[in-house]
Amino acid sequence: MSYKILPFRFDRFNDNEVIISNEVGEFIFISNHEFENFVNYKLDLQSEIFLDLKSKQILTDTEIAPMVMILATKYRTKKNVLSNFTCLHMVVPTLRCNSNCIYCQVSRKDTVVENDRFNMDKSTAKKIVDMIFQSPSPIIKIEFQGGDPLLNFEIVKYITEYAELCNLFKKKDLEFVICTNLTLITEKHLEFFKKHNVQISTSIDGPRNLHVKNRPLLDTSINSYDVLIDKIKLCRKYLGENSVAALMTTSKFSLNRFKEIIDEYVTSGVKTIFLRSLNPYGFAKRNESSVGYKMDMFVENYIEALNYIIDINIKGTYFIEYFASLLLTRMLTPFSTGFVDMQSPAGVAISGVIYNYNGNVYVSDEARMLAAMGNDKFLMGNVHENSYQELFNSEFLHSLIKSSCLECLPECASCVYQSFCGADPVRNYSEQGDIIGNRPSSELCKRNKKIMHYVLSLIKKKDDNLDKVFWSWITKNPRINDKVYRELP
Repeated sequence: MSYKILPFRFDRFNDNEVIISNEVGEFIFISNHEFENFVNYKLDLQSEIFLDLKSKQILTDTEIAPMVMILATKYRTKKNVLSNFTCLHMVVPTLRCNSNCIYCQVSRKDTVVENDRFNMDKSTAKKIVDMIFQSPSPIIKIEFQGGDPLLNFEIVKYITEYAELCNLFKKKDLEFVICTNLTLITEKHLEFFKKHNVQISTSIDGPRNLHVKNRPLLDTSINSYDVLIDKIKLCRKYLGENSVAALMTTSKFSLNRFKEIIDEYVTSGVKTIFLRSLNPYGFAKRNESSVGYKMDMFVENYIEALNYIIDINIKGTYFIEYFASLLLTRMLTPFSTGFVDMQSPAGVAISGVIYNYNGNVYVSDEARMLAAMGNDKFLMGNVHENSYQELFNSEFLHSLIKSSCLECLPECASCVYQSFCGADPVRNYSEQGDIIGNRPSSELCKRNKKIMHYVLSLIKKKDDNLDKVFWSWITKNPRINDKVYRELP
């Protein structure tokens, strides 16, 4: 036998070619004929394809042990995101919100309903911060979710200041983000955010009529789009041009309008967009017949939008599609990403966790959404009742993590896209009633595979302009290979 074959995964990429990937996500495209020769040990040891496969530790004509050591080093690098444990800590100061989004996935409460009942109190807030700083992670990001956190700004202020006090002793790399529809933000809020370096994340669902359709306010006399644009300008006045990040959620009414949505982001001066499909929780689940769509329709729109964004970049405007940038980082570099929803084992609790207004702790934001629908399956405990060890070292969490390693899951274990993907036990349970789930019928799996296949087809082209765009997204640097993109104003 002239060479030895090391572990690999493969799939038919098109009629004429096969894609092969190894344990760390390095991949190669080879012809059907070359693949047949490869698996039958008939490759010419001097051929380019042989040397390419050898360089990726998919085969070897030398000792196996050194190749395994190289793969082990690459594997540790790929899984390094696990070393810090929980760094993202989402906190819900209130469930109350002044928006009436048609797809609200958190089952928000109206601003007029029993104000104090759905607000976090200081005792709970203090317990949460004390719990957060027991995390061994050197990086702590506290992200205020809702509802709209500005409706309980006193608790946002208290948590921020108390966390900074705790950090005088803990010496963590401490970050703050507030997720808000921005309509309630004032100069007083912005002065505080500037002083404490709080980043702002908001939602822009597209041009005026679409944004108002998807994200109306409870007070219908106020146009949600007009006030949002005014508030973005106010934020930039206080915090700088790049102070507001934004994302969008795709409703049925967003389909076939992605180009308009992208143009709205570019015009608004936002440099990144995350083209998100609906999650099956809250109002989005309840109103599925009126706001939902088939995943194939989303993928078709996504691919068209990605091509449009790439064209915008090639023409000189630096603008990133966030999901594609995550995939590109995993496909083209030795590193993974910290994106909680796409990790193996799943990022639930061990990468990101959420503390509800009443002190309940859930493994993810989606788990909190599921609880709002009456199912507490993924409740870890409560900060008033449980210790850090009881929450983060429980048999429940151990079992959940063990059941979310792609390397051991049916279908995923042999999937060529495994290293680019991640497990989502909460979504599996919500859609299919099982934390492992069934891949052939999983809408999320269908979406990820089709998008990954398309992104790989673009990489395969080896087009110089495409490569420059992709590496600018990976490095978050518009100056790549002597091409300078025009930064958005």
